[in-house]
Amino acid sequence: MFKLNSLDDNELVQRFIKGDQESLETLILRHKNRVFSYILLIVKNQELAEDIFQETFIKVIRSLKRGKYIENGKFVSWVLRISHNLIIDHFRKLKLKGTVSNDSTEVDIFNSQRYSEATVEDQMVNDQILSEVKDLIKELPEDQQQVIYMRHYMGLSFKEIADQTGVSINTALGRMRYALINLRKLIEKKKLTLTMI
Repeated sequence: MFKLNSLDDNELVQRFIKGDQESLETLILRHKNRVFSYILLIVKNQELAEDIFQETFIKVIRSLKRGKYIENGKFVSWVLRISHNLIIDHFRKLKLKGTVSNDSTEVDIFNSQRYSEATVEDQMVNDQILSEVKDLIKELPEDQQQVIYMRHYMGLSFKEIADQTGVSINTALGRMRYALINLRKLIEKKKLTLTMI
């Protein structure tokens, strides 16, 4: 009996595109733990992670059917990028609604000495700086954006980043180094002052 498990990701993708549904099931089973762990690590909420996981594979199926996947031996990285973009979209929508969930964090973000002592002006300046930094990050190449988000917004170690993105630790460190160099250049070019006065 022919075993789909013996095929690599690209062979399974090609079979699915030709109409073999089982090939897709094999792909999902093969990568579900890694993709789900990645989502849960960021959103820190089981239910939300499950929703985004389902949304990710719905998007994967649609993209495959439309021929939007280009084989480069990195199927799982492509899926992780789709899930990452869906997570960003989710948080963007939350930000637009002006809501922040305090249920999913271990630390009470509203009961912090840092916030209680800050004046309204300090908070406005801090918010402006954070907003400008996020805008600058968006101008970086995608792999550099990813390493900054994973390191500074998700608190992952470079080993975890390397594991999640399928690269070596040295590559992850190199991307961070270039990201910081490029951020400095952008700050100088735009003549920004990103410090509290």
